[in-house]
Amino acid sequence: MELSGSYTFDAPREVIWQALMDPEILAKVLPGVERLEKVSDTEFKGVMDVRVGPVQGKFNGTVVLSDIQEPEKFHMDVNGRGPAGFIRGGGDAVLEEVDGKTVLTYSGQAQVGGRIANVGQRLLETTAKSITRQGLESLDRLTQAQLHPPSPGEAGVVIEYQPPSEMEVALGVAKDVLDEYIPPEKRPFMFAVGGALLAFLLMLILVLLFEKDE
Repeated sequence: MELSGSYTFDAPREVIWQALMDPEILAKVLPGVERLEKVSDTEFKGVMDVRVGPVQGKFNGTVVLSDIQEPEKFHMDVNGRGPAGFIRGGGDAVLEEVDGKTVLTYSGQAQVGGRIANVGQRLLETTAKSITRQGLESLDRLTQAQLHPPSPGEAGVVIEYQPPSEMEVALGVAKDVLDEYIPPEKRPFMFAVGGALLAFLLMLILVLLFEKDE
């Protein structure tokens, strides 16, 4: 499985670099991460709860950094294992500052095995891209909240950054899977079919409840 892309942060490169090296920040912004600890300057360990299609499971893993050239680039190796299978791989990240913003370019490969691999490579890649995109967007929102704290509201309370909920992450993945698998011209038909099926199920439930009351 290959994963590559880029993301532009509206923040200086040093800010993004420090955020990427901070396990507390990463634990907040990365979807599914339950715990992330810094073992050394180049190694992290943690627990991640991953759902891909019908398969869900927790993975205990390690992340090891190498070829670190602050604040320009680093290499990352990941190794995780759990009841649903395993994942191991590596990739490179390059940070470039352009007009006060930071362009993060990343590329890597991963090998997945076990039950989680049975969902198919295409669904795995789509889910991985979605989780990566949502994690980067969340990191961007967090850094913006730190650089530009909001003014207190009417009650004098400052609204702090809130990480995405599990439901929001799942909906984001579902949207990306929909975009990947269903052409735009066929989506109105699929929505119509889904709406009709939902209406039928609701009617069936109401009929059953009415008969039960009688």
